[in-house]
Amino acid sequence: MSDSVPQDVYAASSVRAENPPVDTSGIRTIVVMALMVIVVALAWEGLKALGSANNYALPIGGATLDFTFVNDTQLPHIAAIFGSFVEPAQRNGPPLAQVLFSASVVTLGRAVSGFVMGAVLGGLLAILFTHSALLQRGLLPYVVASQTVPILAIAPMVVVWMRQAQLPHLAVPVIAAYLTFFPVTIYALRGLTSVPPTSLELMRSYAATPLQILWKLRLPNALPHIFTALKISATASVVGAVIGELPSGLQDGLGGAILNFNQYYVQSPPRLWATIVAAAVVGILFFVVVAVSERIVVRWSRNDSD
Repeated sequence: MSDSVPQDVYAASSVRAENPPVDTSGIRTIVVMALMVIVVALAWEGLKALGSANNYALPIGGATLDFTFVNDTQLPHIAAIFGSFVEPAQRNGPPLAQVLFSASVVTLGRAVSGFVMGAVLGGLLAILFTHSALLQRGLLPYVVASQTVPILAIAPMVVVWMRQAQLPHLAVPVIAAYLTFFPVTIYALRGLTSVPPTSLELMRSYAATPLQILWKLRLPNALPHIFTALKISATASVVGAVIGELPSGLQDGLGGAILNFNQYYVQSPPRLWATIVAAAVVGILFFVVVAVSERIVVRWSRNDSD
């Protein structure tokens, strides 16, 4: 009996080699996101229909559930929210979409500035803690404790401090950086310290300096962890920028638009909801940019190490 492998096995393997399986994870993600949007939209409109059909007073047993929170003055229809984008933001003014686009660009610029500041600070702290166990034990608890203070309490103080320092334009980026540096510090520290012990011993056996170990071993190992933190921080920086614009009195960003449209919410609720949608889109786009960068950088790092 021959031990040779049949020719059809070789043919099948060659076909698989020439036609690698297609990665459908991205398509599945888009489908799931679309389904979630549909479910939320159906639930939104279903609640409004249920409340309207029962005059916003739904009897359940012996009690009556107040459904006035879904009437048109508090919870507008989804079509009204998206329709408001093409309507003037003010009388005889430009369309709301144009106003929100300009505000989104301004807020995104401040968020990116804070994102960079927080990422650099978090990375430096992680490197410092990696090479000094004493500093890690002494300072890391304070880094963790800093995140227990509500950002709404810190934002006004940061605005006042930056004005006293004659740097009012840095107030919003600093607030965004406050929400950014913590995830980067924690995740980068985990990645920098979780290198394989055998690889670390090998580098030291070749008399590698701490800088060489950091650049050639620790940093490549930490890249997936760092990008996980950056994706979290991307959306957090947008939130920080919007919150920072509220007490600073800046009217050219999404925070100013939220304050402005909130004053006239009863007259036109869709405009405030449209602003919230614009802020969400900005955060999603920033997240997508970081996620695409992760695919490029991490793949390049792996190919370079191979």
